[in-house]
Amino acid sequence: MSNEVPAGGAGIKVLVIDDSNTIRRSAEIFLKQGGHDVLLAEDGFDALSKVNDHDPDLIFCDILMPRLDGYQTCAIIKRNARFAKVPVIMLSSKDGLFDKARGRMVGSEDYLTKPFTKDQLLQAVAQHRRAA
Repeated sequence: MSNEVPAGGAGIKVLVIDDSNTIRRSAEIFLKQGGHDVLLAEDGFDALSKVNDHDPDLIFCDILMPRLDGYQTCAIIKRNARFAKVPVIMLSSKDGLFDKARGRMVGSEDYLTKPFTKDQLLQAVAQHRRAA
C-alpha cells in the first residue's frame, strides 16, 4: 500500500461494509484509485469493531446484510458520540423511496444504488468529505 496523495488533496480513510465480495473489491479498487485508504468489512458486526479501531472519515454501508443489517449498523454507529459526525452512505441494489427515507431516519447522509460506477463512488466521497 502506498501513501501517495493525489494532487486534489489528502486521501481519507473510507470503510466499505458489504456482504458481497465483488462489491467490496470494486469499491476498494475505485477508492484506492481516488487516493483513499480503504477498510473493508463483510457485515455489521465486523464493521463495528473496525469503526472503533480505525476511526474512518467516511462509511459506505450496504443495507441487506446477514445478522446486522445496514440500518441497524448505521444506527449503532450514529448513537456513539465519537462517530456521530462520520458520514454514512447507504448502499442498496434497490432505488426505493422507502429505503432512502429509512436510511435518513437512522442517520445516513446519502444513498447510492448498486452497481455504482467509479465516478459515482468518488463523487459521493468528494461531496461528503466537504460536509464533514
